Amino acid sequence: MPDYRDILYEKHHRVRGAAWLTINRPDAMNSFTGETLDEMRDAMDDANADPEVGVVVITGAGDKAFCAGGDVRWLQEVQREGKQVPMDPHAGIEDFLKPVIARVNGYSIGGGNHLAYFCDFTIASERAVFSQVGPRVGSPASGHWVSYLVHVVGAKKAKEIWMLCRRYSAQEALEMGLVNTVVPHEGLDDEVDRWCTELLQKSPACLKILKASFREVFQPLRQPDRDWVGQIAPDFFKTGEADEGKNAFLERREPDFSRFPR
Repeated sequence: MPDYRDILYEKHHRVRGAAWLTINRPDAMNSFTGETLDEMRDAMDDANADPEVGVVVITGAGDKAFCAGGDVRWLQEVQREGKQVPMDPHAGIEDFLKPVIARVNGYSIGGGNHLAYFCDFTIASERAVFSQVGPRVGSPASGHWVSYLVHVVGAKKAKEIWMLCRRYSAQEALEMGLVNTVVPHEGLDDEVDRWCTELLQKSPACLKILKASFREVFQPLRQPDRDWVGQIAPDFFKTGEADEGKNAFLERREPDFSRFPR
């Protein structure tokens, strides 16, 4: 098995047949970089090819964060250099035909939040917090990453989550359908084990067929994803608007977008 730097990948962890993929960057709130996503995809490919793995659990190291999305310093560097930000922030889970559980142990923010809602199931600690932050930090997410949330929580709530960047408690997330269940933090692993065990008792072929069927709902949203940034704000990364959001985040202040055209 590869020696990963940013993730931990364990097969038959706690429950035989379950593989755990842990984003192991707790000092950065388990935010991801391009290398993190590459490692996650490699692990997902391995789990997909292993006939003894029937379910994958995705989580974050430590007790503070599931995933805080893209590492802001990494995103800023990539955007300033004009490089291509990875087009699959979900590291292959959308095409993975075995069940995937998000074990949300803390903050699920930005790319971490849509990573969780693209998983088949989300099991949350009562300490979990959910939020999108794109308009707040000048990070213009677009396409099916955004629009799929309509299928999860409905159009009104999806727009509220993405446009207002509010934070939601685990209980609020449960009430809107963003998560499947909420449990006391100390019982999180036992609850994940129960879900893994139940899934592993089911017909693996039937589960794959069901996943393929459910995927048809959002498949039209994926092909092709329009270049909304290029069409609507082609100079976005040159005007300073993107930097203002990220600099404000790093400087722990409110962003000031007042000088940019409305």
